[in-house]
Amino acid sequence: MTPRPRASGVLFVVVTLAALVGVAITASLGRWQLGRAAEKLAYEQTLTSRAALPALDGASLAKADAAGAAEDLRHRTVELEGLWLPEHTIYLDNRQMQGRPGFFVITPLQLRGTSAVVLVQRGWVPRNFQDRTQVPDVVTPAGTVRVKGRVAAPPSRLYEFSAGDSAQGSSRIRQNLDLAAFRAATQLPLLDLSVVQLGGPSEGMQRDWPVVSSGVDKHYGYAFQWFGLCGLIALLYVWFQIVRRFIRPRRERSS
Repeated sequence: MTPRPRASGVLFVVVTLAALVGVAITASLGRWQLGRAAEKLAYEQTLTSRAALPALDGASLAKADAAGAAEDLRHRTVELEGLWLPEHTIYLDNRQMQGRPGFFVITPLQLRGTSAVVLVQRGWVPRNFQDRTQVPDVVTPAGTVRVKGRVAAPPSRLYEFSAGDSAQGSSRIRQNLDLAAFRAATQLPLLDLSVVQLGGPSEGMQRDWPVVSSGVDKHYGYAFQWFGLCGLIALLYVWFQIVRRFIRPRRERSS
């Protein structure tokens, strides 16, 4: 039994509208992913150009942070002089380097010639699996030190089941470090940024930091998937709603 012409016409309109909506949505999502990729590329180029600028000293870093330009300093190189404040050293747990679990060592640095203090991500140390509460041994030199590094955001956060830093009390081993809470607890005039220390292994720590990547390849991959789905919808529509409509009558006449 063949469908009535009216019902067939309504079905054709519904399928056509659905296909047009599907093509429009998937094409729009593909273009959006390409736009995100372009934004990431532009940001990556900005970071690269910043890294090529002359290194900042502590006074310039503190001045720019006070002016609210912390974000504009991201990835700038720095050469700082100051005093370590080892009594406030924090060990961020569950951090990996070269696939091994351990701690990121975070120590505040009192910048020379200023009242400002900056958190320095000094390096990575392995975990003691026999005693998870044991703090690794690291060397923290006394007196004025020179630190070479790059400006970064405060240490990234990992998911945690507890209520955050407040649930960990004054423990030196923490899952995360909230900058505002740490500033309030220590009463230190911390900058709204951190510094990732660069260089080879020293003072009991490794510094094989991962390369900063914008993740633009991910957006290209998503765009390819959306455009592929868009093309598939269009191809299926053309085949079932146009090509087969012409093939079927010819077959029926030939039979």
